[in-house]
Formats: sequence, C-alpha cells, structure tokens
Amino acid sequence: MKLDAGATPGPAAEAAPPRRGAPRAHNRHAALLAAAARVFRARGYGLTSMRDIAAATAMTAGSIYYHYPSKGDLLLAVYAEGVRRVGAAFDAAVARPGTPWQRLERGAAAHLAMLLGADPQDADFAGVFVQVQPHDFPPEHVDALVALRDSYEDRFRRLLAALPLARGTDRTLLRLQLIGALNHVPLWYRPEGRRGPAAIARTMTRQLQRGVAAAGDRT
Repeated sequence: MKLDAGATPGPAAEAAPPRRGAPRAHNRHAALLAAAARVFRARGYGLTSMRDIAAATAMTAGSIYYHYPSKGDLLLAVYAEGVRRVGAAFDAAVARPGTPWQRLERGAAAHLAMLLGADPQDADFAGVFVQVQPHDFPPEHVDALVALRDSYEDRFRRLLAALPLARGTDRTLLRLQLIGALNHVPLWYRPEGRRGPAAIARTMTRQLQRGVAAAGDRT
C-alpha cells in the first residue's frame, strides 16, 4: 500500500483495526459517501487520504472508520453507488419500446448524461465509476470492483447481442469500442458546444450502425 504524503509509516497509516461487513447505519452516512465521491473524483484514490475526506465532511477520521475500516472499503462503496446510479439511469432509458439500435442510442445517451453531470448530485459518483480502474484499487478489492464494472457493462452486452450485425462482427470489441469512446467524452466535452449528450450518443451509435449493421439495417 502506498502511504499518503506526510503520513507516518506503519500499518495504521490508512487503515483502522480491521473490521469487515456492512457499514453501520448512521444519519451522516449519505453525506460521507457524497463527500468521499467528490474528493476521490478530484484527487484520485492514491492522492486522497482519510484526513482529506474527514475535512470535506467536518468529521474526524475516527468517525469515518466507524463506517468503513479502510480507505479501500470506502472507495469500493462509492464505486458501487456510482454503478447503481448510472445503471438505474441506463435501465430507465432503455426500458421504453424501440428497435435494438434505438435502445442502444438511448442507453448511450443516459450513460453520457450521467458522466457529464446532468444531475449534479450524481456527477461525482459517476466520475469515480469511470475514472477508477482496477489497478487503482488495493488488491483485496480488485475482484469486487471488476464484478461491479462487469455487472454494469452487461447492460451494453445485452443490447449489442440484440443488434442485427454483419457477419464476422466482433461484438465484444464493438462493446469495448463504444464504452471506451463514451467514457472519453468528458475529457473533451464543452457544455457550450453544439452537441449535448443525446446528440453525441446519436452520432456515435448511428456511425456504428452504418459500419457494422447487417445489410438492409443501416441508416
């Protein structure tokens, strides 16, 4: 484990005595998760200390350990909440009837809207969900992160499985290509630009359709 700048070397630098299980109920828990999401998104996991999160919540580090035994446990909880929120938006968008391509476009638009902060309350959670990668996590949490990420990407997998695609199209690479392109949008997106999340998603999915759809199903 890497120590935070200024931390005193030793096993207690970023973790209290081990305690596993669900966080205890507490009326400040929601505020803690929101503040942790904001700090993790701004500083990244490696540069964030529990003291930073405590300062953002006006709590003590000891109070945070009341809920989570380590920084890794807290990040995992924030990541899981990000998956839950983005997943709920995605599910609502694709629930309406439509062709497979229309449903994919709506799912992509919902994904982008969450990443780009359409709802400020969700923006930090969605940002952590996209920014944090398995190599950022402590080893003991990597499997849980990958399972959460895969559970979300299964939504795209199911939508692409329903698409009528040209013979020989690699659906796995197509899924990774689309998700990668969507997750890259926050790096170049400008709110004052000509295209919002829905227009960007429409362009991306229709370009895919023109390139890989089965004959007779291309725009």
